[in-house]
Parts: sequence; structure tokens; C-alpha cells
Amino acid sequence: MESLTQDAVLLLDPVKTGANYKPAVRERGLAIVSVYTVEPTELHERWPTHADGDDATLYASQTADVLAKLAEQPYRIRGVVPAMESAVHLAEEVAERLGLPGNGTRLARARRDKAEMRRVTQAAGVRVPEHHVVHSLDEVAAAAEKIGFPAILKPTTGAGSHGVTLLPNARAARHLEDQERRDLFGWEVTEWLVERYVRGREIAVNCFSFGGQHRVVDMWEYRRPDDADYDLPYWGSVQLDRDDPDWRPVAEFIETVLDSLEIRSGPSHTEVKFAADGVYLIETGARLPGGPITDQWTQNSDIRPFHDALDFYVDDGAVPRLLQDAPVFHAVCGASAICNEERPGTLVAIRGLEAVNALPGVDKMLVTYQPGDHVPVTRNTKTIPLGVWVSGATRDDVIRTLDEIRRTAAIELAGQLES
Repeated sequence: MESLTQDAVLLLDPVKTGANYKPAVRERGLAIVSVYTVEPTELHERWPTHADGDDATLYASQTADVLAKLAEQPYRIRGVVPAMESAVHLAEEVAERLGLPGNGTRLARARRDKAEMRRVTQAAGVRVPEHHVVHSLDEVAAAAEKIGFPAILKPTTGAGSHGVTLLPNARAARHLEDQERRDLFGWEVTEWLVERYVRGREIAVNCFSFGGQHRVVDMWEYRRPDDADYDLPYWGSVQLDRDDPDWRPVAEFIETVLDSLEIRSGPSHTEVKFAADGVYLIETGARLPGGPITDQWTQNSDIRPFHDALDFYVDDGAVPRLLQDAPVFHAVCGASAICNEERPGTLVAIRGLEAVNALPGVDKMLVTYQPGDHVPVTRNTKTIPLGVWVSGATRDDVIRTLDEIRRTAAIELAGQLES
């Protein structure tokens, strides 16, 4: 093996939002070694330029393989970063083997596998929905009958609502012909959770932790237009005000969750439901949140999400900035998702894009499909036709903009009748 000649950061699955770690590492004066664990066909089809910016590009999904390939590289690894949800467990294993900062491997699986997450947190006194684990879709109906309806079905290691299905009744639990058999990262699903559907306010909480101390950066509420049950929460979201009556009990709940999962260092993104009988854990990811949030932090606060996160993964002896001082927001942030909720079809146009872009407070638009593309019914983050990032002086300003976006934008598919 060549002598180690340069310090580097190991990025695991730096695609999609996680690709933003690359310029942050480069600005730190470190080399970029990237490991991609996503299923190869999925990786090359969705992110054909994934290796751009890498000093070394490796493909592996097991700890031993990653370590063996690193041993062939002339880099001193200074930090291991899970750049996407897919690599949280692997990052902990590699970091521990290399003696680098992390949260350890004792509960690493519980920070990725939702079934294990529920077992560990429930044992620590955290409220989780009643649930059963199944290993075949043929077992779903019986498990849902035991839980009661409505129920929710989800892969234990999924992400982005991919494969999450609302089961309103027994018939839905028996007819799962269209259920996704592969997760968001292309790997075959072999285990699912069937759990009670919790009705209540859904809130996402973003934290940074260091030395076992936790700082809540912000909270986002997922908002629906009515009280209907749902399996896709990405309709419209907006930051909570810190004087919201639910802020304090949720923040206290989150500290217990993070402690129970031994998340002592780094970013985390936790989703909860605040029901009539209290707060329930839905899931925790020991990594940065996704695109709308990190983009809005960059534009509307003094947080540099990927640069700041590196402070937790690369140990230079200093307390990270975000644990020393609370972040400063210059605006309230939000996001809108315009989904195809009716039927699949060929896109004619997304109407109203220019008008949406001209609305006050619109920071960014993300258009997924072009005319002529097949547009499936939106079931996950991968199939949202239009995303709009929003900010405003107050929460009410953001909500008004989100409402106006929904009135203005419309998806037209071939064969639809004009209203």
C-alpha cells in the first residue's frame, strides 16, 4: 500500500442532498473519498454523475469491504459522514473501526431499522405506536386485524415515504398487489412494520448533539388541507414558532428519544405525532434532514448545514459552533409539494409555474417531470412533480404563500378534461 499522503473525509452515499457535503469538505482543505452503497442499477440511473468531485470513488455496502478498499487508498480518513439515510448504520461501524467520532455501534441498528428503533426506545419509556413486524406481505392482513384500523404499513429500513401505505380497512390490507418490493435505494424489502395509525399533529424536529448535549435547531409541521388520514406527509410544511404550545413537550420528548438511541454527537432528524394522549415517536434518522430544510437553512439562517455538520464528524478538539451559539433565522421557512394524487398519466404541463415563481417568498422551485414524461401517482419523495421552497416574515405569511401555490399550480395529464 502507498504511504498515507493526504487527510480526507469519507462520505457514504453523497448523492441528492448529500452531494452538498463535497464542496464543504473541499473548503476544509480535505480530500473526498466517497463510498456508494445504493443498489448499482438505481445508483447509475438516478445519479449518473454521482462520482463527480470525488478524489476516490468506492463501491461497497459491507463494513469489511469498505475497510479493505480504504486500505488500498493513500488517504488518512479524518471523519466518516452518512451523507444519506441509507448509510447511517454503515457509517457508525466504519467510524468505530477507524477510531473516529460517532455514536458507536451498540445501538447503530436501532438508529436505522424502525423495528429495532421501536424495541429500544419503548424499553426506555418512549411512547411508540402499537405494531407488529412481518416478513411477508401475506402476513400484513392478520397483523393489521390485531392492530386495528386504520393502520400503516412501512418497510423497516425505508426512507422518503417510499413503500409507506395507509391501510384504512381490512380490504386494503388484503390487496397489496401494488406495494413496493424495493426500497428508496433499490434494495429488496424483506421486513415491514404494521402499526397503528396515529392521528395528530405531525412534527419534524432537527437537532445537533455534542457530548450528549442536544440543541433543537428547529421544528417543522407537516400540514394537510383537511383531517383525512394519509401516508404521504409532504403536502405543505412550515417551521413552528418557538412559543408554540407544543414546542416544549416535543423538545423534551426528543431529548429522551436521542438519549435512548445513544445519539450523542452529530445531526438528527426525528418525526413525531402529537396525539390527544401525548407524543409518539414515528422515526429518527441520525443524519441531516433532506433538501427543503437544508436549502432553507442555507438561504434564511446563519446555518451552513454541511459545513457545520462536518464539525461533528471531524474531531479538531473544539466544541462545534452550533452547540456554542443558537442559530439565527432571518425568516420563517416552509415548503410545498404539488403531488399527483389521482391517477398516472402523461404530463401535458404543470400549469401556473411562472405565477408561482413570481409569488413573494418563493425561494426555489424543483420541477421533476417535463411534458411527455410519465407521471405516476405520488407515493414518495421521488415522485413529487413540483416542490416549492418558501420563506416569509411570519408563519402566517408562509402559510398564505403555501395556500396560494396550491391554488395556482395544477398538473395536467393527457386525457384529462378541462374543469
